Amino acid sequence: MSDNNKIVAHFISGKVIKGTTRDFFPQRPLFHIQAVDQPNGPEIEVRCKEIKALFFVRDYAGNSKRQDLRGFITAPGETQQGKKLAVRFRDGELICGYSLTYAPDRQGFIIFPADPGSNNERIYVQTAAAAEVASGSNAESLALKVLSTRAA
Repeated sequence: MSDNNKIVAHFISGKVIKGTTRDFFPQRPLFHIQAVDQPNGPEIEVRCKEIKALFFVRDYAGNSKRQDLRGFITAPGETQQGKKLAVRFRDGELICGYSLTYAPDRQGFIIFPADPGSNNERIYVQTAAAAEVASGSNAESLALKVLSTRAA
């Protein structure tokens, strides 16, 4: 991941930083962000344990008119990007996608969004920031449970 990746870092504290990174690797304890609002400023050093998730995005603005698909809809149980996974963060946010690298004892993992039209290309999830992670048919159940409570 040594290219200038467009990222949006969501911190456990609630802070959000948009920028680029050239040195993010899931196994390393820290990385740097060049903030988009300070292109000539110093890079910001970030400790992985401080982030909730790192979103690798197509663009920073996204499409405000687009309605993201929630949950899995009729997605297959497994794709080339891995097995179904639903992540409910401690702050209530839900992410549904596929992962080849999820293991509950690891510091973090990469998830590919279930919605192919998402502005997110992939997401690095800090395992400690998740309140609940479910895979396979349990992922479908978790997504339905979270989405039904929001609709009520």
